[in-house]
Amino acid sequence: MNIGIIIFRTLLYYFLFLILFRIMGKREIGELGVNDLLVSVLFAQFATLAIEKYNEPLLVTLIPTTIIVGMQVLISYLSLKSTKIKQLVDSKPSLIIKSGKVNFKEMERQRYGIEDLLSQIRDKGIKTLDEIEYAILENNGKLSIFLYDNKNIYPLPLILDGKIQYETLVDINKKEEWLLDILKKQNTELSNVFYAFYKNNKCFIIKRN
Repeated sequence: MNIGIIIFRTLLYYFLFLILFRIMGKREIGELGVNDLLVSVLFAQFATLAIEKYNEPLLVTLIPTTIIVGMQVLISYLSLKSTKIKQLVDSKPSLIIKSGKVNFKEMERQRYGIEDLLSQIRDKGIKTLDEIEYAILENNGKLSIFLYDNKNIYPLPLILDGKIQYETLVDINKKEEWLLDILKKQNTELSNVFYAFYKNNKCFIIKRN
């Protein structure tokens, strides 16, 4: 066993992965989605192979590592350009509690049990479900909670990256024409809307420029 080679490869992969995670962005470090977790597991596997099989050339693990990083950067870029690709890779947040009512169908679809829900609200110091107006299960598995409080009303997304969120229109009992009329009055094209949301019975619009 060549101790020197093992130490060298260990340090090499430590600094290599440190650089690669920086390249992929801070989001990869702070929160792991399904795609991020998959990449992290593969990185760990490649590092293990490189250290254990120190007689093998480094390219055996460096090449697939480079390919995965390239794919991850490409997918992240495409996700910014296309909502469909982003939802395909990361899915989308799930509304677990809406207007104080638990959405059991969505919980079942996400395989998210009542004990999971109760455990997460206890972690946030909330005693009972009836304190919660909205609860959203984020892509990283964390639960965002909005209590019954006029100062903390959950903003309902109307437009995301130029795409109308028809589910929200149904929830607030509005039609597409109502939203398009607001855009028209503000002389704004739908494609130029980065984010629009509904809060306190008003529509707020954030433009691209």
